[in-house]
Parts: sequence; structure tokens; C-alpha cells
Amino acid sequence: MPLRASLTALVGRSYTRSVVIELTIESIRVSLRNYQRVVILKEKDADRYLPIWIGPAEADAIAVRLQEVTVARPLTHDLLTNMIEQLGGAVRSVVVNDLANDTFFARIHIERDGSIIEVDSRPSDAIAVAVRTGVPIYVDERVLDLAGVQLNADGEPIDASGNAPSGISDEERQRLSAFSDFISGLDLDDLGETESGGRR
Repeated sequence: MPLRASLTALVGRSYTRSVVIELTIESIRVSLRNYQRVVILKEKDADRYLPIWIGPAEADAIAVRLQEVTVARPLTHDLLTNMIEQLGGAVRSVVVNDLANDTFFARIHIERDGSIIEVDSRPSDAIAVAVRTGVPIYVDERVLDLAGVQLNADGEPIDASGNAPSGISDEERQRLSAFSDFISGLDLDDLGETESGGRR
């Protein structure tokens, strides 16, 4: 059974109730078509993957921490997490909470003085903060239903368009074709089989 939770319960405030699913970082990869970096997130207790394209700087920021590379001076995301801590806050979780116009959105949940502050973020920055603070990474269930990828026994993506929520519009369904094109340009054959750079 996939690990699911109420976003309200996670952050302790009266947000619009939303079911979120915990993810782990599977790897950071490069598209074979355009050499764009991609972070592959995996549903913690199931075999669905969520690929999110990210910039090279953010990919390096995530990989440096996952590979426990020592740097002489704090990187940008180190500075950000240090500032949060010095100002009395504590990062509690990050959530990939939306997908619109082929763009993913995320939130960083910070606790300070007993209250939760919700900060808008790019997913790449939120993930870079999460790996530095050791907090869980979640995704809104609807986002995973829209953009999640399942693989067959040969490691090939399965067309999951039939699994999209019934409330999805024709326009959204058409936009999802971009993900199929994107995913087809990735080398996913060894997902879950061997250790590779950037995998936790």
C-alpha cells in the first residue's frame, strides 16, 4: 500500500485537504535527446516514478549532497538552510503540489514559533533543501496520477493515460503528451536495479 497522508495533518494547518504520497530520490539523469538534467523521484512504497526536469546547477546541488561531496564554502542551498535555522525555523517537509502548463510547482513547509510557513518553490530547489535537512519529499496524488510513470518488465514506460483522473480536461490530457515524448528520451532501463551516481 503506497504511503499516503493528509497534507493538513503533515503541516498542522487548515490547508485545503489534499492527499500526498511520499517519494524518494531514485537518481539524477540526463535526457538522451537534449542533455537536459532530470531528477527521477520514486513512490516510496510502489513502482511509480516521477521525472522532473531541472537545471544543471540544481542537479549539481542535489548530487553534491547525495554523494556527500565536501565543499569548501556553503553553496546556495546550504546558505538557505543555514539562514532558516539561524532565524529560528526548521524545514519539516517539501511537497510537489501542482502541475500546470507543463511546469511543476512545489512548497517548502517551515516551522517557526509553533506555526507553519508555506514557501513557494521550484521543485529542484525544494528537493535540494530536502536532501540537506533530511525531511521527507511528498507529491500531491493528482500530480503523480498525471505525470507518474510505470515501467514494464523490460524497463519501458507504460502508457498510463487511461489512469488519469476522471476530472482531467481534454486540454490537460493533450498537454500530458509532452511527458510521453520527454520520458521516451530517457534511459530508464536500470531503474531500481543498480546503484548509480546521485542515487540515495
